[in-house]
Amino acid sequence: MLHAPPGADPDRMRIEFLEQGPATLVVNRERTLVVADLHFGIESDLARHGWHFSSRSLERLHRVTDLVDRFRPDRLLLLGDVKQSVPFTTRQEWRELPEVLAAFRARAPLLVVPGNHDPGIERLLRPEELAERTGVVVDGVGYLHGHTLPAPCLAGLLVLVGHHHPLAAIQDEVGCAVRTPAYLVGELDGPCLGLPPAGRPTRVLFTPAFNELAGYDVQRIVTAPFSPVSRCLKRETVEVLLADGTLLGPIEALAPPDRGGGEVSAG
Repeated sequence: MLHAPPGADPDRMRIEFLEQGPATLVVNRERTLVVADLHFGIESDLARHGWHFSSRSLERLHRVTDLVDRFRPDRLLLLGDVKQSVPFTTRQEWRELPEVLAAFRARAPLLVVPGNHDPGIERLLRPEELAERTGVVVDGVGYLHGHTLPAPCLAGLLVLVGHHHPLAAIQDEVGCAVRTPAYLVGELDGPCLGLPPAGRPTRVLFTPAFNELAGYDVQRIVTAPFSPVSRCLKRETVEVLLADGTLLGPIEALAPPDRGGGEVSAG
């Protein structure tokens, strides 16, 4: 279902869905561990809106480093929104992020595709750790946070995207439902995004947020798109996967979102 993009070995390239993240391991000639939407500092931001949580930054840090230690990737790629607050950086973020990033780079080379919550992140990164906001190609696969139009170099590739925090609502026959991190995979309308012609379709994999406080219903991502990428998604091609890679089926197979529900989305 997720084809090997140009530059990838079709017999070697594979994607492993790591439920314990949720995170994604892309294996081609190299091994790239992809973590999206960490949103370090979200607790202080939520407190300003009356929602009070103890900082879970240390727990998130350990979850990431445990994945790196277990899967030993050639790089750790952070798919945007490493931090939470915009346009400034909070005291919590200044206090926590240097230690977090040092722990990451001590285990694997680090690459960050900055997101809309990452103004100022370059001050905490080394020059070689910062990718373009419009996306980057690494080992034959595209990576984009998802809040901007993609760079032309992503045309015809499989592109992993963050920003949307997909959650799937699974409902049984008696109406009991659970919301769980999920992936959306589908085909993009290249001309809609201004991408140049390519020899094959541009495919997208929307990846769930690593931050457990961020989530948005997958059907709303499709029916009420809020980014250039989601607005140019070919709905008839969209399928939903659970965090462990289990295929749920086409987007229409899922129960409609609860209109009265209160999603938490870090943006």
